[in-house]
Amino acid sequence: MHAMVLEQIGAPLVWTERPDPLPGPGRIRVRVAACGVCRTDLHVVDGELPQPRVPIVPGHEIVGRIDALGPGIQGLRLGQRVGIPWLGHTCGACPYCLGGQENLCDRPGFTGYTSDGGYATAVVADARFAFPLGEEGADMALAPLLCAGLIGWRALTMAGQGRRLGLYGFGAAAHIVAQVAAWQGRSVHAFTRPGDRMSQDFARSLGADWAGGSDRPPPEPMDAAIIFAPVGELVPVALRAVRKGGRVICAGIHMSDIPGFPYALLWEERQIVSVANLTRQDGVDFLTLAPRIGIRTRTTAYPLREANRALADLRAGRFDGAAVLVP
Repeated sequence: MHAMVLEQIGAPLVWTERPDPLPGPGRIRVRVAACGVCRTDLHVVDGELPQPRVPIVPGHEIVGRIDALGPGIQGLRLGQRVGIPWLGHTCGACPYCLGGQENLCDRPGFTGYTSDGGYATAVVADARFAFPLGEEGADMALAPLLCAGLIGWRALTMAGQGRRLGLYGFGAAAHIVAQVAAWQGRSVHAFTRPGDRMSQDFARSLGADWAGGSDRPPPEPMDAAIIFAPVGELVPVALRAVRKGGRVICAGIHMSDIPGFPYALLWEERQIVSVANLTRQDGVDFLTLAPRIGIRTRTTAYPLREANRALADLRAGRFDGAAVLVP
């Protein structure tokens, strides 16, 4: 197999040839057809997440077909198309796992962070955390659903039933969530980098009722706002934009420091909450609903060897939607 390997934090990924990995008990090997490039991958490469493991193969928005089964596999078969997400393992025994909050597991494993991920031609994964995808939809189109879609879905459910929704940072996750929210009948307000008219037009094309720079207030107070951009300065901005009793959801795994702000912004029962990882039930719920909604992902394809260019383009915001590596 071939893989793009992070050998040193902050360094470019290295094209590497390895023997095909063998799946142990309860694990499967997947031949990768497409792997999305997520902003979390940038946080891994840059060392912004704690206790980085190197060398590591990044990537956790994986679509592929099972080509080897370890002992004890039930419910999956050779040749079946599956998706491999960020959450790759949970202990099943801590209070969070036993209480239905496996996304907060005390001893978790994460694809492309604590175990090798999908910037490769093959990957081994825990069979319990592989989502059957069926045969509908192209591999490239499905890949961003495995994290941008799933985390976006979890963030959207945490936003509650409010009808006026703000999305700060219109990248891979927001361009999926905007379609789900519009399908639900919500009014979507998209906030982009100031002056980014191309992204604002893109947001309107996906059902946003209003789009503008994050330096502008919305035309009306919002019920909830989801912040996808890893920019702490947006938290007080979003608090100013939501109504009394409104909620601000921080959906990134990493964010720059939140600046101080007056208590008056939080008063009147406004809330700030964060989203951590996902649960398998999130995957089942969202991936079952996605075909009904008819989600259209906008993807830019990169050969696997060009993973460094894909990461650089993501960092610079050179494309709308999501980047996808194709082996």
